[in-house]
Amino acid sequence: MQSKLLSRRDIDFLLYEWLNVESLTSRARYADHSRETFNAAMDTCEQIATDLFAPHNKKSDQQEPHFDGEQVTMIPEVGAALKVFCEAGLMAAGQDYERGGMQLPCVVEKAGFAYFKAANVGTSSYPFLTIGNANTLLKCGTPEQIRTFVEPMLEGRFFGTMCLSEPQAGSSLSDIVTRAEPQEDGTYRLTGNKMWISAGEHELSENIVHLVLAKVPGPDGKLIPGVKGISLFIVPKKLVNEDGSLGERNDVVLAGLNHKMGYRGTTNCLLNFGEGKFRPKGKAGAIGYLVGEVHKGLANMFHMMNEARIGVGLGAVVLGYTGYLHALDYARNRPQGRHPMNKDPAKPQLRIIEHTDVKRMLLAQKAYVEGGMALALYCSLLVDEQRTNESPEAVREASLLLDMLTPIVKSWPSQWCLEANNLAIQVHGGYGYTREYNVEQFYRDNRLNPIHEGTHGIQGLDLLGRKVVMQEGAAFKAYANAVQKTIDRALAVKELAADAHALGAALQRIDAVTRLLYAAGDMNKTLANASLYLEAFGHTVLAWIWLEQALVAVGKEGHDADFYRGKLQACAYFFKWELPKVHQQLDLLETVDTTTLDMQDDWF
Repeated sequence: MQSKLLSRRDIDFLLYEWLNVESLTSRARYADHSRETFNAAMDTCEQIATDLFAPHNKKSDQQEPHFDGEQVTMIPEVGAALKVFCEAGLMAAGQDYERGGMQLPCVVEKAGFAYFKAANVGTSSYPFLTIGNANTLLKCGTPEQIRTFVEPMLEGRFFGTMCLSEPQAGSSLSDIVTRAEPQEDGTYRLTGNKMWISAGEHELSENIVHLVLAKVPGPDGKLIPGVKGISLFIVPKKLVNEDGSLGERNDVVLAGLNHKMGYRGTTNCLLNFGEGKFRPKGKAGAIGYLVGEVHKGLANMFHMMNEARIGVGLGAVVLGYTGYLHALDYARNRPQGRHPMNKDPAKPQLRIIEHTDVKRMLLAQKAYVEGGMALALYCSLLVDEQRTNESPEAVREASLLLDMLTPIVKSWPSQWCLEANNLAIQVHGGYGYTREYNVEQFYRDNRLNPIHEGTHGIQGLDLLGRKVVMQEGAAFKAYANAVQKTIDRALAVKELAADAHALGAALQRIDAVTRLLYAAGDMNKTLANASLYLEAFGHTVLAWIWLEQALVAVGKEGHDADFYRGKLQACAYFFKWELPKVHQQLDLLETVDTTTLDMQDDWF
């Protein structure tokens, strides 16, 4: 039976026919690999996700973790699934052999991990955060920190988190007030509160390694205002002795769990640091270890945040994707109604997939989720280019392009693959709005993705306020050059020439509108419609991604012809139904409209 988690045929198309990941095996880091080893890793991920993660997805949603004031309790299936995940070596799948890893390319690692997010986004959050935490410390930590904290995380004995937000600050990290006081032994004592900390407390691992943003006071004892005063610290739940054994409990306490609309399988915590409930080494204050340099914390944490943004985008994709496959299966099996031109009640009812409006909804979902999956895997391949391409120029181009696409890969799937979930519910009709069917949970789970790791609005500000003008427009130029190469190839293909012209027109308008917005001479006006700019830019990116897929699919015949025709039809849908929306958005952006900027509090 075909999996309703993800389409392996589509993933194989993206990895091998489009992205040509087999070519990575010519590079030293991946020389031991082949398509066979990549497939074996994917098979393992799909099997564990199907057998151990998916079966308790609904149960962990209905029986979410609870806190009795002393301990967090959750259903046992979560721990059992994560134990097998870790025993399979998947926590270190992308790491060096010397660290017990498989040295899988990032693009293959992400494709495999997509199965876990599709099967159970709540349970998969624990390894997702741990892997990001470990990767950050591998970039910024000392050898001792790596030995003490990273190695146990890669073995699956310790889990990790990221602690940024605070109750009074939210996304405004410049306003955090968690304090880190330097100690004579080189450690720091942290006091403060962190809110919305996913996986912040549980009994799933021997220890929890928190990466915490805090401020070291200046010579006057006051915290330095703004982001320049932020430093990054390792704050473990339990201290670790020199021999690697666990020591006493650190002064980190769960104040309470947040009760979420979705993502219920992941504990989401308010953590108190330094309240004095525990007194490590005889006094209050959570013991922390500085990562990197003082006051460089935000730059170091961005290693984890940027990785998480690609991961959030991929998570949004796969929730939309599994919802689409559930809707497709339902539409193929649900009889209801008849064609308008043949309403004879004596005739059998049609399967609803034969109704045009249902086809419309399914085709929209296909365009969103298969386009989103392609974008996420393309960005993952850019990580591999950064790591392993021997050409400095190619590395620079990949880095610029990934910088440019990061706000898109985070935000576009979070908006449009959520819409795919919305349409999946609609395809199910009344059944889709009930808890007996899975699609309502997929929607609730996916609704978090436009919020965390930088809201939709923050991504718009990042794209328009920073990315398109960084290094005098170098990132935008790298993106435009990549798109133009695709356009040039498609212009030579009769079936795709019209789409190539349409994409070229949209790209030129994006360029012109960007210049016009900056010519306003007032950043408040320039950024007033940053979210709309993000949406227009994102749809243009996805049109490019679909044209890339169409270039591979066009002209393919044989036993798999239906698969390629489906790709071409989804591309046609995107160019006819979705890309035209961009021009209406750009029309408004061209006016440098200030309607929302000019609105006053008292007028609401």
